[in-house]
Amino acid sequence: MERLDAQNGTGGEGDLLHERIRGYLVEIGAIKYVNFLITQFLALLLASAFRSYLHPSKVSASTRHAIGLVIGLFFGYFCFGQQAIHIAGLPAVCYVVIRTQNPQIVQRLVMVVALFYLSCIHLHRQYYDYGSYSLDITGPLMIITQKVTSLAFSIHDGFTREMKDLTQSQQQHAIRKLPSPLEFFSYTLHFQGLMAGPLVFYKDYIDFIEGCHIIKHTSASQAKYDIEKKIVHEPSPVKAVVKKVIASLVCALIFVKFATIYPIKTMKDDGFIASTGFFYSLWYMMMATTAVRFKYYFAWLMADAICNNSGLGFNGYDERDGVTPRWDMLSNIQVLEFEFGTNFRNCINAWNAGTNRWLRMVVFERVPKRYGTVLTFSLSALWHGFYPGYYMTFATGALIVMAARIARKLFRPAFQGTAGSRTLYDVLTCLVTRVFMGYATFPFVLLEFKASLRMYLNVFMCLHLVALITVFILSQYVPRGEGSRAAAGARSRSKLKADTEDADQQSAAAATGSGRKDADALSNQAGTAVAAVVDTEPAGSNGSAAGIRYRGAENGRRSDVDSQHQIVKDVVDPFCLTTTTSMMMMMNGNHHHKKTDDFLSQEDNNNSATINTTSTTTTTNNTSAAATKSGPKLACERIKEKLEQETRNIEDFIDKTVTGFVELKDDLMRMPDETHGGLYIPRKAPLGGAAALNGNGNVVDGNSNSTTASGTTITGATTGVGSSSNAFLKKEIDALNAAVQQANVLPAVLSNGHAK
Repeated sequence: MERLDAQNGTGGEGDLLHERIRGYLVEIGAIKYVNFLITQFLALLLASAFRSYLHPSKVSASTRHAIGLVIGLFFGYFCFGQQAIHIAGLPAVCYVVIRTQNPQIVQRLVMVVALFYLSCIHLHRQYYDYGSYSLDITGPLMIITQKVTSLAFSIHDGFTREMKDLTQSQQQHAIRKLPSPLEFFSYTLHFQGLMAGPLVFYKDYIDFIEGCHIIKHTSASQAKYDIEKKIVHEPSPVKAVVKKVIASLVCALIFVKFATIYPIKTMKDDGFIASTGFFYSLWYMMMATTAVRFKYYFAWLMADAICNNSGLGFNGYDERDGVTPRWDMLSNIQVLEFEFGTNFRNCINAWNAGTNRWLRMVVFERVPKRYGTVLTFSLSALWHGFYPGYYMTFATGALIVMAARIARKLFRPAFQGTAGSRTLYDVLTCLVTRVFMGYATFPFVLLEFKASLRMYLNVFMCLHLVALITVFILSQYVPRGEGSRAAAGARSRSKLKADTEDADQQSAAAATGSGRKDADALSNQAGTAVAAVVDTEPAGSNGSAAGIRYRGAENGRRSDVDSQHQIVKDVVDPFCLTTTTSMMMMMNGNHHHKKTDDFLSQEDNNNSATINTTSTTTTTNNTSAAATKSGPKLACERIKEKLEQETRNIEDFIDKTVTGFVELKDDLMRMPDETHGGLYIPRKAPLGGAAALNGNGNVVDGNSNSTTASGTTITGATTGVGSSSNAFLKKEIDALNAAVQQANVLPAVLSNGHAK
């Protein structure tokens, strides 16, 4: 300002020039907002035409790619003018990297190039228009950065990694064919998601363009209900689109109303800070940030409606009925879940879900767990830009999340006695979360460090102090050790009790009478080909049992077993590699097992995971169920080795069985020379035993007619018996052939780990 005064001679002329420049920038910002609204409503209309007139059944995939790309480029130039060169420049540079670099390192190079390009644009905006709230090119560039980096990681997964080493989501998005230029630029610049997102992964977008997304998600959804349809009807998105458009317009009205009552810029004024008290400052933080959030709600809901109206975003059918279509695959925001969330974690999960998915895919799942949270927050801050307010919000939010976990463990048990107290707890936590959310996020929209710090000091950094006291002092009072484990064990035992008693009764019934004899015979014949017996012993004298954790080969889930006896015999199913009941229970159809989620915390697993096991002795027919806590890693290795050995034993057993079947069939098919290749089965004389030999000394059997010395042929009863025995033997040989073919398939299936 002083520089402008010196250049113009007088302060009045400098002020006038400054006001003109400011008004010009405000006018440009207002025009950009108007252009943004025009493009979004126009995109909503064009999306309907795209779905109807450019349906995959009517035009080729290349036509859909080209038209979506052209409309996207037009919208970018209409909104941002010459700045639109950047929305084509960033993906162009990244595509050169993808096509020229080794897939082993392409994901890192694309991440560096994209973030460097985006950071340059962020710094340019921050230097020339510091603290501005106007719409600019950085918004679309942030979405494009997510797309190109996620694509690069998917290429890396598909070209360089084995499927067994990938997570389920990585397997779904892995790419084994490099995109063509048309496919790549259509994916990054298509008009449905250029202006405000949401993020769509490359494979999902290609499925949408080629028209196979409906069948894909329909099959996945209806498989649960065993529904087989030869004709798949494409669901209409109109109902979902209307709901989202109405919700976005309501959010826009709320933003316009409250943004004028609680403008965010007011917190920068010296007069406001000097004249407001403690409680009103907290109230203003909460209301101002709430008003700003509704601007994002409007943009995200409208963008989601545009995608749905073009047919993009179908996510199968509702799990409750299997017929209600879901259009939430790309949903970026859950407004009610965020506004009425009872803790920070739930609110974060409901906010900007597309960015959460991106951060999980490119960082959280690929780095050591101890660095996952820090690196995820760091990438998120760098992706947003370099305003100090972003980093203040992320640092404050991380501290509050840590404190909230401790406070939940301290105070929540006291409110779980009755339904009324639980409701009171939910209401209180919802209100507290609103206050903490406004306190932590206002620097994110205020942007400036000095103004944010002054506002924090105006309320004495109160919630920072509360969080620090909770983390460093109140955390000492969180119950730990045997008390919490005993409580978790009691809950697990209460859930396990009914299943255990039922399993004991059924196992004892199966072990008595003729059923016991049949089971013993089958068990002795199969040997170790069916089950492996694992001994679990206590860890030491303190009473804590050594734990064994079973990890499934396919599903990546674990089962924790709790031992209450000196030696517990657990039957390990070699096909699914999970702890199951004994052979007796399997014969009676009582094959019970439960699994725990690998992604749950230890506390959650202790509350939910229960496994039925049986203990069998040589003198009694009773069984006992028990469960143990997780144990040393050495035990896991021992179990893995035993399971591999038992798998080999199964294959050997099947080979021997197949060999026996083949030899039996060969014996039946082996013929003596005198039958001239006919099946030789000796039988009694068909003539009532009067003559076993004909006049020439030939044996009379039931498979051929013999000629007597006088030249007549013995027929009659012989013909009926011969045809009957032929049909019977043919049926038996066909059954043996089918058994041999089925047995030959089993070793190959077992070797791939997919036997059921």
